[in-house]
Amino acid sequence: MILQDLFISSEVTINEAIKKLDITAKKILLVTEENKLQGIITDGDIRRWILKRGDLTENVGSIMNKSPKFIYEYDKPKAKDILKQEMIEAIPVLNMEHEVTDIVFWNERFNEKLNHYQKLDNPVVIMAGGKGTRLEPYTKIIPKPLIPIGDTPIVERIINRFKEYGCHNFHMTVNYKKNMIKAYFNDLQKDYSVSYIDEEEPLGTAGSLHLLKNKLDSTFFVSNCDILIDGNYSDMLKYHIENGNKITLVSSLKHYTIPYGVIKLNETSNVKQMIEKPEYAYLVNTGMYILEPECLEDIPPNTFFHITELINQYIETGEKIGVYPISENAWLDMGQFKEMENMIEKLGVK
Repeated sequence: MILQDLFISSEVTINEAIKKLDITAKKILLVTEENKLQGIITDGDIRRWILKRGDLTENVGSIMNKSPKFIYEYDKPKAKDILKQEMIEAIPVLNMEHEVTDIVFWNERFNEKLNHYQKLDNPVVIMAGGKGTRLEPYTKIIPKPLIPIGDTPIVERIINRFKEYGCHNFHMTVNYKKNMIKAYFNDLQKDYSVSYIDEEEPLGTAGSLHLLKNKLDSTFFVSNCDILIDGNYSDMLKYHIENGNKITLVSSLKHYTIPYGVIKLNETSNVKQMIEKPEYAYLVNTGMYILEPECLEDIPPNTFFHITELINQYIETGEKIGVYPISENAWLDMGQFKEMENMIEKLGVK
């Protein structure tokens, strides 16, 4: 990737900026005019705009940070200290004509992690009891949570992501081939705890959570066992708590293009408009949630019960259900063969 790949015009739509953020995977774009810095757009700016129900066809000029942090070329040796002080992961470098000549990324220049987040100690529940029928014949032999992505099982990768943010208390719902899952973690040298919630029979994506009633007394994460979320888990939790949500859904902005010309009719059944290959953007459920412990009281015992049923129940009773958007590229799903291959490719593992 070259520096100019991160440049966009202030006239570009927010929707186009989202796509470019996904392609570059750098979480930042530089709004420039003749190489001169006008502002920056980050994934956080996009998220706040989506939560305001902003129009994605607006120009990025309406949401960009017009007073971004930057350094001049002569301050480049101080970049590490400045990034650490400002708690940011990237900073543009300008010459005296205010032209962008470089950008310093913390994770590319410095051999240590920038702790730009609050350490967590919240429990994490991983739903690992399913049969994984979409991944047969692999799952006829090995349970889905243990399917390797590179040399590491997917469920261990999920745990490692949460560990980066300080989480060390994991609960795993198990049913199908559960002894293999337990044997793997029992033999693994680890600096975290894993307890198991045994389903005697499949209970859906929420039914087994009832078995944790009286065991969890703080806000907790729930994750499917076949996804990886690249995001700031600390910021997700902060958003959940500040908004007083009962449940927060981590959602991905997904783009769909209709590969045909779409016809719209008027009241007299005549053609009103024809749109060639229109594109739509939707917030979709990734399979990761943040829940308050009292939610466990509202899950029926010994009942097949999906978390979507609990969410719809809360919506009907007026409870606060929030959403934390992430980019399409920040959600990796291995529920089917094609998605699993995509996950392996994006993680750069073999």
